[in-house]
Amino acid sequence: MNLRELESFNAFMTHGSVTRAAQAMNISQPMVSRLLTNFEKSVGFPLFMRKRNQLVATAEAQQFHSTVLRSLNGLRELETQARAIANQQLGSIRIAAQPIYVDTYLLDVVAKFKRAHPNVSVSITDTGLEGLLELVTTRECDLGIGITLDMHDRDVAMTPLAQCRAVCLMPRDHRLAGFETIDIDLLRGESFVELSIGSPLRTKIDYIFQIAGWPRKIAVEARTIRTVSRLVERNVGIAVIDPFAALLVDDKKVVARPLTPAIDWDVAVFHGSRDLSNVQRSFLGFLRAEIPVLRDSGCVL
Repeated sequence: MNLRELESFNAFMTHGSVTRAAQAMNISQPMVSRLLTNFEKSVGFPLFMRKRNQLVATAEAQQFHSTVLRSLNGLRELETQARAIANQQLGSIRIAAQPIYVDTYLLDVVAKFKRAHPNVSVSITDTGLEGLLELVTTRECDLGIGITLDMHDRDVAMTPLAQCRAVCLMPRDHRLAGFETIDIDLLRGESFVELSIGSPLRTKIDYIFQIAGWPRKIAVEARTIRTVSRLVERNVGIAVIDPFAALLVDDKKVVARPLTPAIDWDVAVFHGSRDLSNVQRSFLGFLRAEIPVLRDSGCVL
């Protein structure tokens, strides 16, 4: 049996005659008769009996019609989903991102993406860079968004989005707040709020201060940039941090100043070696489209 035979059988059962079935299908009556004959042969039991030169459905045909109808509805649903996927209006996307980007960058990207693709489901996991790469490598997530510091050789593809440069985050009434750029040696004697040991950015900052040749006083260590920036806002110390941190604090209380020597890295999208789906490519487009907004805010270069 084929799809056309199924459709002819459903049309006959729905409309009650070969004539009306032909009209509904917009084909000739002889064509419907041939399709019904072939379909009856393929199922292996009588579907019709003839009364007064008209076909009448058997009890078996009535019983079988409900199964055929479910199958046709399933096929139509497949066609609908295929069209929706082709038009990037159906599917799912799983994203892993470092917490700073979940708290800032991704909020507007996901909101704009969902307005354009309301039927695409989105899930977001916040994790450190190591966890992010693991989720992408094992295909538990489709895309990862993070920094390129301390990158190891992984079976992942990487698409750079923009370049970031570390800033010195400090209370607005700090003695250095009036400087346009903060040289690292100006920070001698300051209390610092730092990311936990092991994070790629903390490792890079430790290296820069080792080159400077003087130890820094660490008041508090925290796992996330959100916590670090909020502690700076409360005057616990200053921080050398991702520029996205400025989006998490009250700019009436905190300022961010460029640091020299510069600490640069890329924000990138990580994904498996396989090709991206249409939905994933569309989401990547929204990520790129948000970069000019971030550039205006000073988060990226």
